[in-house]
Amino acid sequence: MKTIIFACVHNAGRSQMAAAFFNAMANPEAARGISAGTQPGERVHPEVLEAMREVGIDLSGAKPQKLTDELAAGAALLITMGCGDACPVVPGARRDDWPLQDPKGQSLEQVRKIRDEVKERIRRLLAEEGW
Repeated sequence: MKTIIFACVHNAGRSQMAAAFFNAMANPEAARGISAGTQPGERVHPEVLEAMREVGIDLSGAKPQKLTDELAAGAALLITMGCGDACPVVPGARRDDWPLQDPKGQSLEQVRKIRDEVKERIRRLLAEEGW
């Protein structure tokens, strides 16, 4: 079982969408996704909740969490999302960066575009890795 970490600064938008799509689309016996942040916010952004609800994914129970050494232990892959200099490093994990726009405060139309880009990146990742 591979663990994939999706990380952004506040863990309230992009990384939450990515982990939700990953867990909905991946083979659950092969891999699982976890989202975390370097400076977690208090809640998932309301515009993200709405955009994900539109595609049948309920993030209302999701809570931002801090990316800790314990959480990252044994991760196979770390995907960072627009955290710049604050992007974490997870020893032993491959790393990729997805330069995605932050959905916070964006219009629902813009958040939908970000959501759809996240979903497409997850689809490509799963195809490349065979998860």
